[in-house]
Amino acid sequence: MPLPTGLYSAAQVRALDAYAIEQLGIPGYTLMKRAGEAALRYLRSRWPARYKIVIVCGAGNNGGDGYVLGRFAQAAGLTVTVLSAAPPEVLKGDALLAYKDCVSSGARILPFSADLLEEGEVIVDALVGTGLKSAMRPELQPVVQAINASGKPVFALDVPSGLDSDTGTAHGEAVRADCTVCFIGLKTGLVIGDGPEFAGTVYFDDLEVTPPVTSQFTPRLERILDSEVLQALPRRRRAAHKGDFGRVLIVGSGPSMPGATRLAGEACLRVGAGLVTVAVAPENLAAIAAGRPELICLPFRETEELKESIERAQVIAVGPGLGRSSWAREALDAVLESGKPLVVDADALNLVAEASGRVQLKNCILTPHPGEASRLLGVDTDHVQRDRLTALGALVEKYGATVVLKGAGTLVGAPGHTPAVCERGNPGMASAGMGDVLTGAIAGILAQCKNAWLAARVGVLVHAMAGDAVARTGERGLLASDVAKELRTCVNL
Repeated sequence: MPLPTGLYSAAQVRALDAYAIEQLGIPGYTLMKRAGEAALRYLRSRWPARYKIVIVCGAGNNGGDGYVLGRFAQAAGLTVTVLSAAPPEVLKGDALLAYKDCVSSGARILPFSADLLEEGEVIVDALVGTGLKSAMRPELQPVVQAINASGKPVFALDVPSGLDSDTGTAHGEAVRADCTVCFIGLKTGLVIGDGPEFAGTVYFDDLEVTPPVTSQFTPRLERILDSEVLQALPRRRRAAHKGDFGRVLIVGSGPSMPGATRLAGEACLRVGAGLVTVAVAPENLAAIAAGRPELICLPFRETEELKESIERAQVIAVGPGLGRSSWAREALDAVLESGKPLVVDADALNLVAEASGRVQLKNCILTPHPGEASRLLGVDTDHVQRDRLTALGALVEKYGATVVLKGAGTLVGAPGHTPAVCERGNPGMASAGMGDVLTGAIAGILAQCKNAWLAARVGVLVHAMAGDAVARTGERGLLASDVAKELRTCVNL
C-alpha cells in the first residue's frame, strides 16, 4: 500500500482506532489480526529468502501485534521464536487474547534472552507502540540494546521502540530498524526528527480504516509530493519569452562573500526564472560575473542604487552572504520596505532576530536552519530540534510568514495551511552554500508560480531531489554547485 499524504499524531491514531471499534463496529482483535497479516506480507516481501524469525513482544497492543504475527508466520511455514519481554500474566485485553491464540497454535514462546536473538535471520520489534513520551522502563532498555547489538535485520511494528511517534525524538536507547510497518495512520515521528534514522524504510497499511472527514482527523502534517512540481511549473507555451518567467533580485554578498549570491543566482536561473539580478558589494562584481555571465550584476554601496532594481523585481531574495554590517542592515530595510514578495535567509534572518520581532514579514518566505530558528524564537537550538514541528508552528505564529525550517526532514509551514515535510535529501547536503542554493530555487519558482506556499514546498522538494541525484555517486564531497546544476533536471521531470 502506498504511503498516504497525511500524517497523524499518536492521539489522533488512538482516536481513529477507537472510531473503528465504536463507530464502524470492527472488533479490536480483528484490527490486531489485520495488523499481523499486513506485517507478514511486508516481512516476506522485504526478506523473501529468510525463514527464521524472532519476534520480541512487549506487554501492550504492540506486543499483541507481535503474537499475532508469530502465529501467522508459523502457519505460513516460517521458523518462529517469540520472546516475551513482559511476563504473560501482565497481558490483558486483545494482547492477552493474541498471546493465548499464539500458544494454542503451538508456536515456540520463551522468556526474552539476548542469546536467543541469534536464532533469527530477522528480528521483529513488537516491544512498545505509539504511546511512548519518555525513556522506556529500565527493564526494557537491555532488550533494546540487545536487539541493536545483534547485527540482524530488524523489522519494527508500527513505530521502533523508544521513538516518540509525535516528535521523532529517540528517548534514550531506541530500536534501529531496517524497516517499519505503520498501521491505521502514518505517524508523524517516523518522518521528522530522528525518525528516519531509526525507522528505516517505512511501509503502511490502513487496516481498512479510512479517517472520517472531520476536524479531529485533519492531518497534523503532509508529505510533499512529486506531482507538485508540475503544479508549480506547468509546461511552457511555445511562444513564451523570458519576461514570462519572472524578474528576481537577489541582495547579498557583502565584502569577501561573492559565492553566496553566485550560488543563489545560478539556482534561480536553473529552476527557470527569466531574469536574475544580483546586487552585491562592488568588490564581488568580477568574481560573480566571470563565474556566471547569465546573471545581471549590480554593485552598490548605497541603498539608493538599489531603488530601480527593487522596483523592477517581482520577487526579491535577501540574505546570502549579506553580513551584519550597517551596509547590510540598510539593504535589508530597503528590501523590506518594498512590499515585494521576499525570500529571507542567512544573515537577513539574524538581522531580523536582532530587531526583536519589530519587522513585518507577512509577505515573506523565511528559510532558517535550526540555529537561525533558535535566534528568531529566542530559544536554544536544542529546543528547536527536540520538537521541530512545534518550533515551526511558533515561527509561523510569531512572524505570520511562510517558514521553511531546514534540516533532515525539512518542514514548511504557513498561516492557514497544514505543515508539510520533505522526505528527500541526504547527509551529503550538509555542506557550505547549500542554503544559498535553496534560497535561489525558492525565489525562482516563486517568480514563476506566484504562490508562496507552493513555491516553498516545491523549492524544498526539487532542492532535495537534486541533492539525492548528485549523491548517487557518493555523499562525501558533494558541493552546493553540484546541486544547483542538477536543479534543471528536477524541474523538468
